[in-house]
Amino acid sequence: MERRWIVAQTGAEAARNIPWDEICGLPCIAELLKRKGFTCSDEVNAFLDPRLRSLGDPFLLPNMAAAVERVLQAIDRAERIVLFGDYDVDGVTSVALLSELLRSYGATPELFLPLRMEEGYGLSPESVERCCEQHQPQLLIAVDCGTSSLNEIAALKERGIDVIVLDHHEPKSALPDCVAVVNPKAETDCPFDYLCSVGIVFKLCHALLKTRPAPGFDLKANLDLVALGTVADIVPLEKENRILVQRGMRALGASKRPGLRKLMEVAAVRSPIAAQDIGFRLGPRLNAAGRLATAEKALRLLLTGDENEAEELAALLDAQNRDRQAVERKICDEAERTLEKDFDPVRDAAIVLGSRDWHPGVLGIVASRLARKYHRPTILVGFDSSGLGRGSGRSIAGLSLVEALGHCAAYLEKFGGHEMAAGLAIREKNFTGFADAFRQASRERLSAEDLQPRLHLDHELTFSQLNGDLLRWHQALEPFGNGNLQPMFFARAVEPAVEPQVLKEKHLALRLRQQSQFRRAIFFDGALTPLPRPPWDIAFRVNADEYEGETRLQIQIEALRATVPVE
Repeated sequence: MERRWIVAQTGAEAARNIPWDEICGLPCIAELLKRKGFTCSDEVNAFLDPRLRSLGDPFLLPNMAAAVERVLQAIDRAERIVLFGDYDVDGVTSVALLSELLRSYGATPELFLPLRMEEGYGLSPESVERCCEQHQPQLLIAVDCGTSSLNEIAALKERGIDVIVLDHHEPKSALPDCVAVVNPKAETDCPFDYLCSVGIVFKLCHALLKTRPAPGFDLKANLDLVALGTVADIVPLEKENRILVQRGMRALGASKRPGLRKLMEVAAVRSPIAAQDIGFRLGPRLNAAGRLATAEKALRLLLTGDENEAEELAALLDAQNRDRQAVERKICDEAERTLEKDFDPVRDAAIVLGSRDWHPGVLGIVASRLARKYHRPTILVGFDSSGLGRGSGRSIAGLSLVEALGHCAAYLEKFGGHEMAAGLAIREKNFTGFADAFRQASRERLSAEDLQPRLHLDHELTFSQLNGDLLRWHQALEPFGNGNLQPMFFARAVEPAVEPQVLKEKHLALRLRQQSQFRRAIFFDGALTPLPRPPWDIAFRVNADEYEGETRLQIQIEALRATVPVE
């Protein structure tokens, strides 16, 4: 769908009193900072130089004191502690981090991950039963799940098993009756509502260490796990998440974990680590195990101290990621063929598709790709031979998936998630009714403007402004991700200096000219559609490119069009 190019407005009025010339010498960077809503120089400096000492009190999280007291009690009594996690990167990094701290206290926690295909997400009756049979827990700590598991936690309580929930998913109704639900979304005014589960586990570890130090345990060195889970879970990289990820990426570059070092080798990730390395290289490989089989291998990779095992596990996860990509491409191609025939952008405010041949483990990735391409909330469902379907959804700005699914709950077995991502279970006989209801719920909540794809441009630059100074200030804005998007610049009246070179049959390498200035650029997927007649306007991001020991600024084109006045 054709995107509308929109240039961002100038910074907020409150930012006008900040002495920008003293803070930043580049007007375009100052303009980007102004739009972030800072009201004083201290806030700007805290953003540009995140410090661990500015992290807030972990006991401000709901029920944290009760959780700390019960965990220390279980350690002192040598109780059987089970960490019940999830199979995504947030889940396995959370379990790995908490298990390492508990072991430093002398505890021996058992680690349990549900089987995605057989048992589904979270504290399902099947996974809880298997967990109890295997480990007979006295204290079960549910990580990255449990907020909506009222019945399952009530059943555990009847067995005499205490439960602590460490989670960040939206509560749907009442909270479960257990020792503690440490979830920032359980209270309307909690200052940490942007944390994912590994961030909450970090806070629990901080609270435990403040209450009882653990000699030999370095929480800062474990920020590599926090950065992995936070970036991979696509939570906002703002406030404390920004601090944890920036410091965590440094820890990742110097990680002593053999598994992570080997994983970075097979993924061709080198220090300094960027958030996109986690999002596009490390995260998908850690996720691949849980998507197609069991996440146990990913958890073992994070925890192993054996170099040989680390090498084997990294190679296995890399191979599973290639398998995942093949399955994903097949499903995406099938979905695209259906949409070519049936999708009407005027009529359809949402995309809902299902098939018996689709692997549920990769549907979230495909849904995300389709939601970006068609700019519609997208739900994909894969049905098994019994007619039970498991689905994943991704949304666009303007629609809370959890809210919309709540209006379709009569058709669903269960559902849960966030505003932008959710999972569900549904019977095949209810799929048509659900699809109609979800499309209607989306239509009622999304305006015509919401459904118009837009390309937001942050600042106009000329080629003469693309230099090392810009690159250094650009790097000071990192890490980029949800809540702190990488800036999108644009340049007008650009022409190709030579014929574009096609790479791997779909990408373009370009040498561009703007007046007397020349720059090289890469345009991923640029060869898949015909280029308009030059001159062009280009929307682009800038990145650091290492070449023969020299760091250079590289242009990565996001969109290109024939030159027109920009709105």
